[in-house]
Parts: sequence; structure tokens; C-alpha cells
Amino acid sequence: MKIEEEIKRIEEEIRNTPYNKATQHHIGRLKAKLAKLREQVERTEKKGKREEGIKKSGDATAVLVGYPSVGKSSLLTALTEKYSDIAEYPFTTKDTVPGMLRYKDARIQIFDLPGLIEGASNGRGDGRYILSKVRVADLVIIVTDIYRVGAVDKIKEELEKVGIRLDKKPPQINIKKSSEGGIEIYNTVQLTKINKKTVVTVLREYGVYNAKLFINQDIGVEDLIDAVARNRVYLPSITVVNKIDRVKTLNKIDGVIYTSAKTGEGIEKLKEEIYNKMNFKRIFLKARDSKKLEPFIVRGNSTVLDVAKRIHRDFVKKFRYAKVWGRSVRYSGQRVGLYHVLEDGDIVEIKIK
Repeated sequence: MKIEEEIKRIEEEIRNTPYNKATQHHIGRLKAKLAKLREQVERTEKKGKREEGIKKSGDATAVLVGYPSVGKSSLLTALTEKYSDIAEYPFTTKDTVPGMLRYKDARIQIFDLPGLIEGASNGRGDGRYILSKVRVADLVIIVTDIYRVGAVDKIKEELEKVGIRLDKKPPQINIKKSSEGGIEIYNTVQLTKINKKTVVTVLREYGVYNAKLFINQDIGVEDLIDAVARNRVYLPSITVVNKIDRVKTLNKIDGVIYTSAKTGEGIEKLKEEIYNKMNFKRIFLKARDSKKLEPFIVRGNSTVLDVAKRIHRDFVKKFRYAKVWGRSVRYSGQRVGLYHVLEDGDIVEIKIK
């Protein structure tokens, strides 16, 4: 039986098997087999094919993902003023088209990906190749239009199938493999979604026969598979409903941004949300013997070390100390080391040997 046929067979069996305590172990084994088969297909397709991924630049990267003709190209143009071939028929964008959004001192690279079709995660319409580009992004922007709002859940399902987890955190599971001793499970919380027999079965399906497993949350089978597979990516997302200029009234859904690339409605709100989702911090560099402040963009829990690396490697090698003014220090001009975590708006002066 071909791998694709086996995948469909297992998916069908999972759908038709009622989930309860009696079937938990069987379904867990099926889900582990299914995940392994999907990974096998992805590895096979990568061999001898064109390069996957996208060339990143700027401070962060976002991708526009959606079905054909929902206005992704028009949205890219509205956000970045970069021309992308626009037409009212499907599949206008046949390759990845980049644009650069400049917002609050940040340079955010945005890619318009070719339109997906249903079944993309199974390879339809070059879907797996398109979805592989999503993995290297920092933010996923799911785009649909007012006529296909229900497509959002289907797109999320396609992304889920290829190991892209939206708006989730990695499961709190630590697996330490060993050469003997079997499977030892240490859980700090009660497991209500999975039993230990299923845990062992999933691990063995992945060739893990000896290991210590430390579980710090109430996990399900999918969480365990994600932890064992180690090829999952966890990305924030934004959902956009485009072409709102075509209707007079809207039944808005919380958490969704409504736009019209044609009239510009909602575009500024979308820019703000993109910026916020990136978790940017604006750090101002104080040049030596100068009062001029130069904005510098970092993300997340960035430290003085991250800033020094971005300036030049000599700033790390010859680092003496840094002075910081702002919310991350107790007093203005406080001396800090390389691993000091910075806050938005901090002013940093780095002293080198």
C-alpha cells in the first residue's frame, strides 16, 4: 500500500473510532503512526527538489496564507506598497512575492505565498512545498474574504497537519533517552487525557524504548507526539477577513481583523497588530561622545548580548560593560553586563576595551 493510501486509511479509522478509555491506547498508536507517515512523506519530497524556505531580511518575517483570490496580493500592496500581480482569477501569485512593511522603526518583511487549495497538506496543488515556507516565518497571517470566512479553520487544519502550531506553546515534556531501564514516567500533574500505557506505545512507535520522561502539564496524545517528533514549529498568528467593502453589514468575530485592501479600511489596525504580535522592543543606542539616539529593533527577552552581536562581533569580544537608561534598570545610567534583559524604550551605551 502506498504511503498516501495508508495515511488516508488511518485518518478514516481515527474518525470512525469513538474516543473513550477503552480506545485511548488504540487511537494513540494510530495517531503516532499517522504522524510518522506524514514526516516520511515530507522527507521523501524534499530529496532532489527545489530549495524550500524563504530568504529572510529585516527585523522579522510574516507570511500571508490563504486560498486563491481572497486578496492577499492586494493586501501585500496595501501594507508594503510593493507591487504583486493582482487579478480577479485564481492562482495569480505563482511564486513567493516579498514586500517590506516599515512601522515604528521596525522593518517587517512580508511574503505573499501562492494560494492554497483544500488538501494542501497532502500535496495537492504543490501544497506541502508552499506550507514548508511558513515554517521559517515569525508570524502567520491567515487571509480570507467575506465570502469564505469558514476557510480559516480549514487552513489552520492544513497547517496543523504539517507540524505548524499556531498560538500554542511547546508541551512541557522533557525526554531523556538512555541505553537501558525501559520507560520511566515522572509527572508533576495528574494525567487525565492519556494513560501511561499509551505513553509507552507512542514512544515505542518512534523507536524510543529506554528513557526518562518528565511531564509538567496535563498532556494529550498530540502533545506527546509533538515532543517526540521534535520538528514542530510554534508561531503566533493573525486572522484577516478582506474585501469588506463589498458588503453593507458585517457580523464581526472577536479576534479577527477586517480589512479592505481597496479602500484602506482596517490596514492601519492590521499594521499595529502585526507589530504587536512580533513582540518588538525599540532599543536606542547612545553613540560614544554623542547625545544622538539611534533606534534598534530587538524581539522578546533580548539582552545586551543580542544587541552587541547585531552591532558587530567586536562589541562582544571587547565588551567591558553597558550603561542603561530605562525601565529595565533601577536607576538611570546603571552599569549592566551582557546578559541584562532589556525593555522597550531602553537607552543603551556599550563600552568596549
